Amino acid sequence: MRAGKRALENIYQSYMDIASEADIPFLICTPTWRANKARVSASGINPAINSDAVCFMQNLCENQSSPAEIRIGGLIGCKNDCYKPDEALTAAESEHFHSWQINQLADAGVDFLIAQTLPSVEEARGIAKAMAATGLPYIISFVISRDGVVLDGTKLNKAVDSLDSITQRKALGYMVNCAYPEFLCAEKQPAKLFNRLIGYQANAYSLDHSELEGSGRLQAETVAQWGEAMLELHRSYGVNMLGGCCGTGAEHLRFIVGKR
Repeated sequence: MRAGKRALENIYQSYMDIASEADIPFLICTPTWRANKARVSASGINPAINSDAVCFMQNLCENQSSPAEIRIGGLIGCKNDCYKPDEALTAAESEHFHSWQINQLADAGVDFLIAQTLPSVEEARGIAKAMAATGLPYIISFVISRDGVVLDGTKLNKAVDSLDSITQRKALGYMVNCAYPEFLCAEKQPAKLFNRLIGYQANAYSLDHSELEGSGRLQAETVAQWGEAMLELHRSYGVNMLGGCCGTGAEHLRFIVGKR
């Protein structure tokens, strides 16, 4: 337990140091992507694990010597496999299922809520309703295929419109994560999408999910290839929140910070 905590501290600290040195705002998320009620109950661990994770992050941020602007996000994921939209919950099931974790994170004092690697608009609808009910700002992030659509086949702009239409308190914005930056096919997306698409957390590799499933080794493009593709989203399309997902590390963040 202590070794794991120290490892997390070291990882987060390396990222916060990059933001501090560059004097830029930094969003940091709780390590709770899979800490939903079903998994927590099955594991037999402390049911307050989400609240504990928020406290861990708050202590880490409070111990920073630099006054860099840091905001803590309460992170959740889909219930089942994030690459299999056919396993997604219905909107009603999703709202009921995810409320337990969402409310734990909100009550613990996060600055915002974020749901990531969502393969289905239907499950995202329930999450958005549950997050909106907390009164906190929230972000919804989809996983997409290499043709720039959500894994359930929904066009990204249609997914955004769908969620915006069913919540009185709309999401702060939308993101894509767990996909190489070029998967967005930004030049083919409707211009209005970029009024709501505020962030992208990209994988280090350009293979799609079916090619990567069960792979026995890490496969990655160069940091420069990844970084330039990310910066293109910022420079040409105004996507301002950039970060890394699978296969990335501090060197990826240093590249985009240094070239911004």
